[in-house]
Amino acid sequence: MAQEFFVKSNTLEDKIRQILPSQGGLGAGFDLSASTQIIPIVDLTESAEGSTLREDLQTALSFSDVTSFDVTNSNTTIISTTGYYRVFGTFQGRSSSSSDYTTENFELTDGVTTKIIARYRMISLTQPNMVIVPFDFNVFIAAGQSLTINSENSGGLINFTGCIKQLASIDGTLTNPS
Repeated sequence: MAQEFFVKSNTLEDKIRQILPSQGGLGAGFDLSASTQIIPIVDLTESAEGSTLREDLQTALSFSDVTSFDVTNSNTTIISTTGYYRVFGTFQGRSSSSSDYTTENFELTDGVTTKIIARYRMISLTQPNMVIVPFDFNVFIAAGQSLTINSENSGGLINFTGCIKQLASIDGTLTNPS
């Protein structure tokens, strides 16, 4: 059985009156008390999550938390750290002749197996041409995995320009802009 103790402290009573004026301090005839019984309290507010920033604002871009990339005619790893990321930018391709045929990819790899998550093909039918295609997607990178751009084109100019922003850590904790 829980034991209850009454606390007489003018300092604590003054503080309660200051921070809880709508409760009339403690009110007439009420004393502070303490108990040996454990009463769990579940805080469901945003501040209990470790952040007072709304979730949609946590996805905002800032100078220090975006990493830009500019990949031209090469195979380049753009993310190798675990977590959830937004990847956005443009794919630009220019053929140098009417016989160019290129396939460019965003690829997830674990070092052994590669999975294409976005593919861009450029085919020149009658004359050299240029295409610009925007991209914007989210990706999860687990331990040992990475996201690469495979843009090894030999006939023309292929370019991926964009940014990555970490949205959350691997355990799902949202990343605040800094």
